Amino acid sequence: MNPDWLLKHFDQISQAPYAVPRLRRFILDLAVRGKLVEQNPEDEPASELLKRIQVERARLVNAGSMRNQKVQPMKEERIPFSIPANWTWAQIAQVGVINPRNDATDSVKASFVPMPMIFAEYGKVNQHETRLWGEIKTGFTHFAEGDVGLAKITPCFENGKSTVFQNLTGGFGAGTTELHIIRPILVVADCILIFFKSPHFIEMGKTKMTGTAGQKRVPKDYFAFSPFPLPPLAEQHRIVATVDELMKLCDELEATKAKREKRRDRLVAATLYGLNNGDESGEPGIRPTFEESARFYFNQLPRLTTRPPHIHQLRQTILNLAVRGKLVPQYPNDEPVVALLQRIDKERAITAKVDRRADFELQELLAGELRWEVPSTWSWRGVADLVLFIDYRGKTPAKTDSGIRLITAKNVRRGFINLAPEEFVTEATYNGWMTRGFPREGDILFTTEAPMGNAAVVRLQEKFGLAQRVINFRPYGDIDSDFLVLQMLSEPFQAILDRTATGLTAKGIKATKLKRLPLAVPPLAEQQRIVTKVDELMALCDDLELRLTRTATTRRQLLDAALYEALNLHSGIQ
Repeated sequence: MNPDWLLKHFDQISQAPYAVPRLRRFILDLAVRGKLVEQNPEDEPASELLKRIQVERARLVNAGSMRNQKVQPMKEERIPFSIPANWTWAQIAQVGVINPRNDATDSVKASFVPMPMIFAEYGKVNQHETRLWGEIKTGFTHFAEGDVGLAKITPCFENGKSTVFQNLTGGFGAGTTELHIIRPILVVADCILIFFKSPHFIEMGKTKMTGTAGQKRVPKDYFAFSPFPLPPLAEQHRIVATVDELMKLCDELEATKAKREKRRDRLVAATLYGLNNGDESGEPGIRPTFEESARFYFNQLPRLTTRPPHIHQLRQTILNLAVRGKLVPQYPNDEPVVALLQRIDKERAITAKVDRRADFELQELLAGELRWEVPSTWSWRGVADLVLFIDYRGKTPAKTDSGIRLITAKNVRRGFINLAPEEFVTEATYNGWMTRGFPREGDILFTTEAPMGNAAVVRLQEKFGLAQRVINFRPYGDIDSDFLVLQMLSEPFQAILDRTATGLTAKGIKATKLKRLPLAVPPLAEQQRIVTKVDELMALCDDLELRLTRTATTRRQLLDAALYEALNLHSGIQ
């Protein structure tokens, strides 16, 4: 594989999920298997290099510069993959000094390198702090310029945190104790680093980690005695140079993709802004009309919806248009909204005579300045003007493993009721708990906290109980429950809800304020047209999401095939 290959296939592979990170891992994998650069028969074989390393190790031991480190016998069954003929299998403990110690006076300045200053990205140099050696020599791991450090704790190890130490004050330093250190002998340090960051070494290391689930560590034996594929010294230099070149190209590919996505995101945002804020007249050449924005967006839909966030934005825009009266036309022959509201007010008044939860008088609306623009044929009402509050917030009943289903705030999602997680109460508990009223089909469930503002129409055929943080709304008259839900889920209503709520980490809305939040009411026939159109467009969004999933799968398969082809072409496999 080479830069020309990357450029040739970039359009094909760059759209695959996590394409560039996968490409980086593939480059490292090729490098440690001897498939990244060609082998030169004139290179000194790695077996001869290993002999020279052993001679140098013996010299260092005799000179007292290092302890004599044991090496485990290399067993054939431990060899993980094939390597070129002029390579040899070794162990990290054979090609360097494990966990060396530094010797200097306490007043000398050195580098302190904590774990946050060691990075997962290949090619990103460690940072450091300058400290006196006397402050950091005890209780920390020692290293020097050119040593290779490997993080041995979760999740740093799995993320590939490792480095060739550079730019150290005084040429040496110390850092966290959660590091394995190797000081290379006659081996290119970056070649060892490539091995430590390779998918093979990291994935195998995960299976060898010891300790508790909260804090696992890579044992020294895995670090020191794992089979290490040693290339000839000249090839090590070629491998490092090629990896550096390809990683820089990956940076360029990543930057190009990010720039392209940023441009597309700006275009999507601008178009959706035009849909949400465009007017009938617009300003030619300056601000498009609503119709122009809508025409452009839906004509370019496949190009403007390439990632899941785009679909989410489209769903929100559909709701925003719906509650602003811009999704379907207004018909003069529709029954005026005043007639609908008269029927609702009459039913509410009748209910109020027998149920103190209902109010005779209309609510004094909150957040008038935050109300959004709606057609002149619509009218405003408070939430409690339109629905009866059946409030089950407070203490949650005792739960059992089976019985009658209990619906909690965790079950109420945006527009639907999810039966997972499942919780139950006994028949006796249900009868004693549900004294405020039983939910029925067509009611609306609304969450007031953790999470706040989820709403869904009840369509469950079975009976169920309600737990805390959920209010049951029972519509008065024949107002459309689905229309009320889509309005409660829209950004304009959610903004008012958020402004009115209290709390920091987990916001909540009090029922007294919730009752007074404004809802826009269209004629009943228009409500039904809006719900039908929203359902139609949400189904389109579902199709787009499915298309994105299928496209992502196809692109992932294309990337795998392209990488496999590059591997086979380079290795000579037919």
